[in-house]
Amino acid sequence: MSGRKQQLLKRHRQRKRLLLLGALLATLAFGLLVAWWPLPLFLLLCWIAHEAWFADHLFYAPGDDYRYDFPPGTPQFPVALANGVLRVEGDFATAQTLVLQVWVKSHWLGRLLDPQVWIGDDRQDLERGVAGVRFLNLSGQEQALAAGTLRLRGRFCRLAPQATLHALSNPDFAQQRLLVIAPHADDAELAAFGLYSRAAEVAIVTLTQGEIEAERFRDMGLDAAEAARLKGRLRSWDSLAVPLWGGVAQHNCVQLGYYCLQLPAMAQQPEQAFGSRESGQSDIRTVRQHNAMRLPGDVDGQPTWRNLVADLAQLLEQHRPEAVLTPHPELDPHSDHVASTRALMQAIEQSTWRPRTLLLYANHLHDNDRWPMGPAGYGIALPPTIEALPADGLWSPTLSAAQQMDKAMALGMQHDLQGRPPFKRRVRRVIQRLLAGRRWPRTGEDEFFRKAVRRHELFWVRPLGPLPPDDRR
Repeated sequence: MSGRKQQLLKRHRQRKRLLLLGALLATLAFGLLVAWWPLPLFLLLCWIAHEAWFADHLFYAPGDDYRYDFPPGTPQFPVALANGVLRVEGDFATAQTLVLQVWVKSHWLGRLLDPQVWIGDDRQDLERGVAGVRFLNLSGQEQALAAGTLRLRGRFCRLAPQATLHALSNPDFAQQRLLVIAPHADDAELAAFGLYSRAAEVAIVTLTQGEIEAERFRDMGLDAAEAARLKGRLRSWDSLAVPLWGGVAQHNCVQLGYYCLQLPAMAQQPEQAFGSRESGQSDIRTVRQHNAMRLPGDVDGQPTWRNLVADLAQLLEQHRPEAVLTPHPELDPHSDHVASTRALMQAIEQSTWRPRTLLLYANHLHDNDRWPMGPAGYGIALPPTIEALPADGLWSPTLSAAQQMDKAMALGMQHDLQGRPPFKRRVRRVIQRLLAGRRWPRTGEDEFFRKAVRRHELFWVRPLGPLPPDDRR
């Protein structure tokens, strides 16, 4: 978790404690001055209301406008919404990714139930109480939009009659050589299973073992270090085996074996080794035995930043990817994710091979833990961006129902996404299902089965310049 997100979460919890303290004092005063017997019922109702409507981590005001800068020259078309049908002025036939910029205002009921925007047969949910500019994903709806038959309607919200369509054109990156940078096992599947499962040439590199937070394995009778080692072995195996479900052979999957949440410290002291926080191990070679190639870090097995960058540089030269998928360094706040992309960029500078494009993904967010909002199986609206991001392009390929099911099964094979959520979270879901109308998929109980198994996958497209002439082979 990034420092900024830690500060936001700390502030959120402080405000919640103050509100709870104020409610408690008011309740005690009522009990002393009027009657004590309604107190238990009142407290129970307050707790239920909190779990139903105030438990989300939303670190911005729902009335804030989202801010997106698209690359210069991105075609924009005026759009009118009349009688529930979108009418576009202009020709966007060459674009594959369509983003509708529109102002949305929730109804009063949209403060209790998630506002929904229905785009044909797709649905994209927004924040309760929304009142600002949002960016809806119309990718996959090109034919209906061009024919003037695409219907758009709000439920628990209303939409402005005028909007702007941003039309972005990209090649089909599945037809290029791809390299996927996954900080942990499951990151590649969460972000890009649909893409990599139809790519002809793809390699997946997982940077860490993901061994920490192994409480579930401690419940099996193992001590803390044994549980972490077992979890690290299982997740390392996941990183090599699960991609086969998507057609990626094991010899095209690499596990580097560095340790979870140690990448930022490694970046600060590149020559120092940083072993696991929990497993007691400090030799990355313990999980590298199934890699198909020998890498610089195999020489001494030291978990150092120097070894990590050298490993990635050699993998770039070995696989010669045209596009590399990696976490979005400004949008995804997870400290290992930020460090992974930083290591990749240093490796690109050291390598004799330079990819043409970065495809950036976000499996986590600073400001909204529920994004993508709404049920599984529907589209992905653009995430909240209250602070301006670099003006990257966007690419949002669509997944069929069969591809979504395969993606859900791939997530189900990941050991870190198995098991039941904590009891408190299960109770919260029951309350939200009954009072807030929320639904979770049957494919799995982890929140990522709702967030990641969608009609779209979403990537920010950042071109890389060519190598300087002196650095070419």
